[in-house]
Amino acid sequence: MSVAKVIEISSSSSKSFEDAIEQGLKRAESSLNNVKGAWIAEQKVDFEDGRISQYRVIMRVTFVLD
Repeated sequence: MSVAKVIEISSSSSKSFEDAIEQGLKRAESSLNNVKGAWIAEQKVDFEDGRISQYRVIMRVTFVLD
């Protein structure tokens, strides 16, 4: 039997939503074992000087406990 846990994290990127998701998952994987997936709960942008300056995501990351 396996047991999974879900945590909520936020991540940002100046490039894209996809990059923000990838960076967040890489960081989560560096401190958690058995990361299995993520659900993107929110997407936001910061807008400055007529352009998007930051892409932000809030995601729920699932990992299996040892």
